[in-house]
Amino acid sequence: MATMVAVVSLCALTLTLGYFNKARCAVAPFLDNGRSTAFDTVKDSWVCYSDIQFLWLGRDIDNHVFPYLSGGITPNGILTGGTVEYPVLSGLLMWLGAIPSHTDAEFLLYSSALLAPFGLLTAWMLGRLAGKPALLWSVGPPLVLYAFHNWELPVVAAAVGAVFVMALRIPLRTRGILAAILLAIGFCLKLYPGAFVLPLLLYVAYGGNGGRELPNTVRGRFDIQGALGVAMAAIGTVVAINLPFAVLGYEGWRASFAFQTLRQADITTNSVWYWGVRHLYITDSMTPEDYLRAEASFQDTVDVLSPLLVFMAFGLALWLGLRKMKVEHTYPWIAVSGSMLCGFLLLHKVHSPQYTLWLVPFFVLLRVPWALVGAYLVADLSMGIGVFKYFGALTEGSDSTTEKVFVEVGVWGRAVLLVVFFFVFLRAGLRNPGLTQPADAGGGSDTGTSKADMRSNAPTQ
Repeated sequence: MATMVAVVSLCALTLTLGYFNKARCAVAPFLDNGRSTAFDTVKDSWVCYSDIQFLWLGRDIDNHVFPYLSGGITPNGILTGGTVEYPVLSGLLMWLGAIPSHTDAEFLLYSSALLAPFGLLTAWMLGRLAGKPALLWSVGPPLVLYAFHNWELPVVAAAVGAVFVMALRIPLRTRGILAAILLAIGFCLKLYPGAFVLPLLLYVAYGGNGGRELPNTVRGRFDIQGALGVAMAAIGTVVAINLPFAVLGYEGWRASFAFQTLRQADITTNSVWYWGVRHLYITDSMTPEDYLRAEASFQDTVDVLSPLLVFMAFGLALWLGLRKMKVEHTYPWIAVSGSMLCGFLLLHKVHSPQYTLWLVPFFVLLRVPWALVGAYLVADLSMGIGVFKYFGALTEGSDSTTEKVFVEVGVWGRAVLLVVFFFVFLRAGLRNPGLTQPADAGGGSDTGTSKADMRSNAPTQ
């Protein structure tokens, strides 16, 4: 109980610090459109920038337009009307935060109040799942830097909620369906949890913990019906959430996905593509015409290779999970999910700083070396602070050499550690082994005695 109180109360304190950190950019006086005059002046140098405050303008949020039902996207990737660049549930949260708001400061305040409960819920669930290691979520630097940088807290809560549901003492198929629904809700917030449906599906198909949770109705080694139930629950949830927007405002709904497709790997994306691969195409001695051709060739390459390599990383993680299952007889769906996330963060053309919040729960849930976790957080701090200092120096026209070094340390430090964590996650056990539901704790079928129950009455071999 004391641990839970500490985890949740310290999380509340950290969220408060996170809000006041961002609120330094949102002070009077305000322009007629509600923009704080301080925002463009101090957002980089004070490291108080947030997408929440920035997006008060430019997406009709300040005009309280309901998202997606109007607007669209231009051929060069500019959103118009009430469309925002995030999946529909994030767009709804943005709209809700704007309802009582008349300035970007109020939008930041009300959005933070809307998001904070999800951060507290995540802390509570991680505390129940892992105990003291959950303090990493509650007091870690990422929560101060990124809790109210963007709309990440709800999607993290959805992903952790799926793990939490899978630890409940209810039948495996029921757990799997509920977890799939939560992951699908996460997909409708920020996409990435949708990938975790695949390892979850395999965990259910292979009978959960040690394969001992197969229903007695299953003939053979695989619960195909259970796996299909997980898949259909996820697909059905995504369709049910998105269909009204697709029907009532197709162009605005489609534009949110098209925006991400058309986005380029530029200086704002913090990815290895911009800071590494781009140097293979661009040189300082190029003529303007050659530069434009090389830049276009680079972007075309990224558009093909980035998704291809992400999917290959997903496939590798799923396959390595199968190899581990042959030894431990349980498909390691949490570890595989973490590895898939590492592959996405490393190889996607955009690696925004706040994505670290997606990764922290896996540091809490999986038994990985704290030294590696600390190293990642240091690299993340180098990026999370350095990148804004770098932008500020570029804007001011001052020497940016030092700031650029911090950005490069952040980019390459995170990249190397993501490769390490991709494999470390797959080898790591759970900090709380009870997260793999024991077969004698209600893990059987909804319709009868599980195979675990049958085996428990069998004579010892």
